[in-house]
Amino acid sequence: MQPTHTSLDHFDAATTSGNETLLEVKDVKTHFFTDEGIVKAVDGVNLSLKRGQTLCVVGESGCGKSVTARSILRIVPAPGQIVAGEVIFRQRNGETIDLAQMNPKGRAIRKIRGREISMIFQEPMSSLSPVHTIGSQIMEAILLHLPVSRQEARKRAISMLELVGIPRASEQLDSYSFELSGGMRQRAMIAIALACEPQLLIADEPTTALDVTTQANILDLIRDLQADSGMSVLFITHDLGVVAEIADEVVVMYLGRDVESGEVDSIFHDPKHPYTRALLQSIPRYDSRDRERLYSLKGTVPHPFDRPSGCPFHPRCDDFIAEQCNKIDPKRYDISREHSVRCLLYSAEDALLTSPRSIRVAP
Repeated sequence: MQPTHTSLDHFDAATTSGNETLLEVKDVKTHFFTDEGIVKAVDGVNLSLKRGQTLCVVGESGCGKSVTARSILRIVPAPGQIVAGEVIFRQRNGETIDLAQMNPKGRAIRKIRGREISMIFQEPMSSLSPVHTIGSQIMEAILLHLPVSRQEARKRAISMLELVGIPRASEQLDSYSFELSGGMRQRAMIAIALACEPQLLIADEPTTALDVTTQANILDLIRDLQADSGMSVLFITHDLGVVAEIADEVVVMYLGRDVESGEVDSIFHDPKHPYTRALLQSIPRYDSRDRERLYSLKGTVPHPFDRPSGCPFHPRCDDFIAEQCNKIDPKRYDISREHSVRCLLYSAEDALLTSPRSIRVAP
C-alpha cells in the first residue's frame, strides 16, 4: 500500500532539487562531562546530505554514530552536550537554521522533531511507551504537527501501520508495545517516524530486530518513500551489505570522528583509510577458498578515557608509521571533490615520509 498524500504532504517542487544540501554537520563535538572525566563521544564530525539521497554512517560499536544522530536532533542525554560545531538544516520554507544553537527543550526544535526530521531508534522496546497504545503514540505525532481531527489522525495511523506491513492494522492500533514481537515493535517505530512524512529520516540500525526478508521489505519501503516524497535518509548501520545496496554517500566513523567520506562506489572500490580497508576485508566473500580464515581487525575501539595520541586508529593500523602516526593528529585531506580522508599516508606535509611504506600519494 502506498501512502496517501494531502496538500500538506508534498514538498514544494523548487525545494526538491537533488543537488541541494539539506543537512550539513560541520566539526561537531559532543562531550559527556562525568565525574570520572570528559568523554569525547563525538570529536569533530563532518558530513553533508543532499535532498533525496541516502547517507550511510558506518563503524564499529562505540564510534559515536548514534550520538552524532542524537546531536542533530538535540536529544543527547545528560550530562552530554554539544560543545562546538554547526548543524545546518534547510527547512521546508527554504530557510536554513543551525540546530546546534537551538534550545534542546525549546518550542522551535520541537516543531522540527517529528515533522521536519524524524528518527527510528535502535531499540524499539525502550523507545516505545509501555503504558500507551501504539495507535496513541502514532496519533500524538500526527496531531502535534498536522491540522487534522482525531478521527483523521486515527485513519492516517492505520494507513501507516498498513504501509509498514503490520497485519490487521486497525486492531493492532490499540495494542501495547509489550503485546507485539520485536519485529512488529520495530515496524511500529518506523510508522511513528514516517507518520508526518519528514524531510529527513534518521534511521539508527532500523532493521536490527528483523529477519532478512522483512529487512529487505523495510529497505524497499524507505526507498519507495524517498522516490515519492524526496525524503533524505541518514542511515546508521554495521552491515556493509546494506550500505552497498542503499547508499549514495558513505561516512566511515572511528572514535568520534569521520575518518573517510565519499560516494559509495569510491568507498567500496577505492578505499583509502586503513580502517575502511580493514572493514571491507572482514566481509565474507563467495569466492573465498575452503578453510580460508576471515580477516579480523586487530584490537578494539579504545576506551573513551584512554584515547591514543596522534591518529586515534594508529594502535590497530597495519600501515602505522613510527614516530608520526602516534604523534600527529591527521587533518581531513581531499582525495577528490567528493572523497576525503583523515590519514597521514596522504599528506606529504604532515608525514615526514621517513618510511618507504609511507610514500603513498592519493591519485
